[in-house]
Amino acid sequence: MMLAGELALVRVDVAIVERRANQDLAGSRAGGLHSRTIEVLDQRGIADRFLSQGKVMQVAGFAMNPLDISDFPTRHNYGLALWQEGIERILAAWVDELAVPIYREREVTGFAQEDTGVDVELSDGRSLRAKYLVGCDGGRSLIRKKAGIDFPGWDPTTSFLIAEVEMAEEAEWGLRRDEKGMRSLSKMEDGKRVRVLLEQPVRQGDEPTLSDLREALIAVYGTDFGVRNPIWLSRFTDMARQAASYRNRRVLLAGDAAHVHAPADGQGLNIGVQDAVNLGWKLAQVLKGTSPESLLDSYHAERRPIGARVLRLTRAQTALGRGEDRTEALRETMTELLRMDEPRKRYAAMMSGLDVHYDPGEGHPLLGRRMPDLDLVTAAGPLRVFSLLHEARPVLLNLGEPGNLDITPWADRIQQIDVRYAGTWELPVLGAVTAPTAMLIRPWRS
Repeated sequence: MMLAGELALVRVDVAIVERRANQDLAGSRAGGLHSRTIEVLDQRGIADRFLSQGKVMQVAGFAMNPLDISDFPTRHNYGLALWQEGIERILAAWVDELAVPIYREREVTGFAQEDTGVDVELSDGRSLRAKYLVGCDGGRSLIRKKAGIDFPGWDPTTSFLIAEVEMAEEAEWGLRRDEKGMRSLSKMEDGKRVRVLLEQPVRQGDEPTLSDLREALIAVYGTDFGVRNPIWLSRFTDMARQAASYRNRRVLLAGDAAHVHAPADGQGLNIGVQDAVNLGWKLAQVLKGTSPESLLDSYHAERRPIGARVLRLTRAQTALGRGEDRTEALRETMTELLRMDEPRKRYAAMMSGLDVHYDPGEGHPLLGRRMPDLDLVTAAGPLRVFSLLHEARPVLLNLGEPGNLDITPWADRIQQIDVRYAGTWELPVLGAVTAPTAMLIRPWRS
């Protein structure tokens, strides 16, 4: 949906194929948004829609260590607790406003690509013709498989049974970690249901049943607490895999189709949204003929290293979550380290997405990094940087003498504005940087 919204903003014809009938979801799924994702939504003028429905709080963490970003130089120095169903409903309403067609209760069953486009086969027997096809169809992505893109990585070493249920008896609340693995019982927001997390030996393929849950509870707690009325039962593992390439000619991948990992500290949904927006403006430039097709290669070049880092961080957190004594010593050491200011800032910037840096070469410290949301002064009055990005168009900020930049050849594609800013330019971790005399902001930088 985020990718579709980006394309629709710049009037690119786009459609979504969705196997679900609506945004209803069984279970809570992903639990919120990190700071950089909120910034991205703010750049499109829709952050307030999410902030009004969730709870602003510190959500960044590493290996069960909370990481406070309230002192970071960003307008959104926090995260947002909001369950995935709420996030999806807001995004669905946005793409509906942008008149994006959604082919619901259908799946892609196959496709054939050639030099000028892709013919996409749907489960209802229909077909669609597109210039490009983007697989956002999850870790088991049919589109990735049909495109022949390898998915190398690490097999699972542990499995988790998760559930949302009712319990007739008072439970042993809280998180525990010992030789039986990690486990957690916590009351949900309605005060009636319980969220269950139980680590188990690796099990894949079959969907868990209420009987499986009862047996697992008895094995670690000695009782099943009278568990009943499951709303949601599922499993996940610490499998970590990443697509060898994010592109095969006219087929591209985003989100879980490009990378899967343990759901540690809410990285999956956030990195998927950020993949989509990085790809969106590039696809639009190519489709409009303003950039060569080779621009799409930069999507893989920029986003695959970000995905690889997330896989590394989630694998490290899985290892630190093990219940053995030696791991406990390592975990305590990591906790001590993250209480120090510099390590806390470095890891908090990684987990919140605020330190993302692409490498276009040598130059100013801001080159390849996120643009701060500065409060600028213009001849027409004050404005925020992010307010200039609502239309997903590039912006050239002239901080030098007014009128000293000539962008005549690109005037139809780039907004130029003369501005002043009196404060310090500051980035998370890096700190203060020298103010440039001009700044070209891509439609999205992160």
